[in-house]
Amino acid sequence: MPPITPQPGIMEIDLYVGGKSSIAGRAEVLKLSSNENPLGPPPAAQEAMIAAAARAHLYPSTDHAALRQAIGEVHGLDPDRIICGVGSDEVLQFVTQAFAGAGDEIIHTEHGFSLYPVLIHMAGATPVCVPEKDRVVDVDAILAAVTERTRIVLLTNPGNPTGTKLDDAELARLIETLPQDIILVLDGAYTEYAAGYDGGAAHVHDRPNLLMARTFSKIYGLGGLRIGWGYGPREMIEVMTRIRQPFNLSGLQLEAAEAAVRDRAWVRDCAALNTAQRARLTGALRQLGLACDDSETNFVLARFATPDEAEQAHQALLDEGIIVRQVAGYGFPEGLRITVGDADQTGRVIDTLTRWRETQDG
Repeated sequence: MPPITPQPGIMEIDLYVGGKSSIAGRAEVLKLSSNENPLGPPPAAQEAMIAAAARAHLYPSTDHAALRQAIGEVHGLDPDRIICGVGSDEVLQFVTQAFAGAGDEIIHTEHGFSLYPVLIHMAGATPVCVPEKDRVVDVDAILAAVTERTRIVLLTNPGNPTGTKLDDAELARLIETLPQDIILVLDGAYTEYAAGYDGGAAHVHDRPNLLMARTFSKIYGLGGLRIGWGYGPREMIEVMTRIRQPFNLSGLQLEAAEAAVRDRAWVRDCAALNTAQRARLTGALRQLGLACDDSETNFVLARFATPDEAEQAHQALLDEGIIVRQVAGYGFPEGLRITVGDADQTGRVIDTLTRWRETQDG
């Protein structure tokens, strides 16, 4: 019998590896490897989850109308142009599968979200990776990579694991210059941490080829529930909805997300905490002689002199029960991505790295 073979491109997919969450021999650890909110979800969302549990026997809505209405009210968006998914990951899957296939190309940048090549191969398309410039998205490199086969550009902004954000003027130039038959996806998982940035919403209102993707996993502290959303032209959203499973989000997810998005005070408090501790962590790393760019996210990418030095620092943190993210797979073998925690957690990281540096200098 002939062998059962997968679709072309499937075997090109490297399995995603998430941040570590445990250390052998340690019962308690400080996990700063997955960019999670140290304050957790808003109390209103926790209460909504508890209430929703009593209704778990009921099917959820298929149109996500209440959540889309809440998102629209909070962000000043048209609810009819919003689509909800299992994390923003599923929204990205919708757009790649709906608008690209065999023979097509999808552009992404070298330090963009590692899931992009997976989604591109799932769609049967060809990934085209373009370089960044000093760890910032290079608009000219993206435009130079465009061919007649280009269907989509996937842009992480602010970036992960770099933490950098494309200048607003450069983003506008990309939007203005990219042919309008090519979809530009503005993947803004960390938008709420970037002061003054709207994730591209102002551009999406009147552009036929822009899709903005957002998530509840970061500042809303709902990573464990997997909820995301996208906003784009009505025609694009209607196409993507055709491949969305009708019950892709549970009632618990929908009610928790609605409560979370309406709690604007919680978002402001979380952003303020992050801004303060991010500045503290960045300053301390630089005082220790470690390179790091100004971050617009809830993490900082620390760059060491060599991969070996990064590994030594990583082990020193592990010895103190602190887990951060090694990012060699993102092109930074000399880097450690450190989630910004609360004041105590940030202090533990700084103290540990300070002691480690002292042993190096001694």
